[in-house]
Amino acid sequence: MKDLVRSFGRVDAGVAYQLNKTVVMVGMMGAGKTAVGGALARMLGVPFRDSDAEIVAAANMGIAEIFARDGEDFFREKETRVIARLLQDRPAILSTGGGAYMSARNREMITRDGFAVWLQVELDLLWARVRHRDTRPLLHTDNPYETLKTLCAAREPSYALADLTVAAQPSYSVEDMAGAVLDKLAGIPRILEGR
Repeated sequence: MKDLVRSFGRVDAGVAYQLNKTVVMVGMMGAGKTAVGGALARMLGVPFRDSDAEIVAAANMGIAEIFARDGEDFFREKETRVIARLLQDRPAILSTGGGAYMSARNREMITRDGFAVWLQVELDLLWARVRHRDTRPLLHTDNPYETLKTLCAAREPSYALADLTVAAQPSYSVEDMAGAVLDKLAGIPRILEGR
């Protein structure tokens, strides 16, 4: 933990970084893509964007409502369009939905125009984070824990294709996890360089 505090101090002490490509947070629902991505964006002084939030704003309805009214295929097509648009903007931190990286088309776009970071979180920690939320349409099943377990098993091979993996620890706060991502990114000059 002391190393993480030092990395935060490095940023807070006025070391400026230049983000050269949009960093795209990928991973399961509950991995912390939005919270960690937002914290990382604040640390770096760059914009934070959320593809799900952009879709919700454009549709003027929640993701669960979009799934119920228009289906998952419709949602995924809109998601691809939003991600493509956001990747063309100036470098930022971009949070994506849990299923976004399953699409080969999205992975190719993200590899070409951004840099994917998989926030890797163990199943039981994910379950603790999502079990009391009703905003996860894919978990509206008779056995949501088994559904989450099945989704993890199906999705993790695709997440493993990300440019960088950062494993969460149960003791990490949002800031700790963002610091862990920052520490790894700081070692990749083509993505993040000190100024």
